[in-house]
Amino acid sequence: MIDWLNQTIAFLGISTSPLEILGFLTGAICVYLNTKQNVLGWFFGIINAVLYAAVFWQVQLYADMGLQGYYFFTSIYGWWMWMYGGKSHDGVRVSQTPVRFYAVFAIIFVVVTLCWGFLLGRFTDASLTYADSALTIASLIAQWMMARKYLENWIIWIVADACYVGMYFYKDLHLTAILYFVFLVLAVMGYTQWKRDIVESKM
Repeated sequence: MIDWLNQTIAFLGISTSPLEILGFLTGAICVYLNTKQNVLGWFFGIINAVLYAAVFWQVQLYADMGLQGYYFFTSIYGWWMWMYGGKSHDGVRVSQTPVRFYAVFAIIFVVVTLCWGFLLGRFTDASLTYADSALTIASLIAQWMMARKYLENWIIWIVADACYVGMYFYKDLHLTAILYFVFLVLAVMGYTQWKRDIVESKM
């Protein structure tokens, strides 16, 4: 089974593996359902995290591999928040990010990126240590914001996904690069749709 998942095959004219294809499909479904505020998106997010942890381990993107563990647990958290969070425990609603969080996010991004990038470069054979770390930390923040249904999570995803497209093409993960381009388009859609919800709730 493991050998089959990792065998090299051609898909849409791209050299890839069944493992990466499954990651592509579950990731696209996950983000699409998130843009629609469908709680089942978190279920596909859990599956996607497991699949991509294996993909990134094979190409030595260890920060991204670690990120999948975070995605796994925040997907469970997001699932709970969207169903039972909020003051009335009937699920959180889309809102704008409290201003007090921005300084905290900025400090976390800079400090953790520098520390993680240094540690990966010093003690592992990781590739693109600081770039990978920066995108990882941005994704950590955006994922938590999505679980809380903060609108601006989509802005972070738009920037991060655009950078990921370039990084994954560089690492010859062409199908994953295409997936992140799809994520980029979906992030724009998600921002537009969630913004509309906020506007309509104020009318």
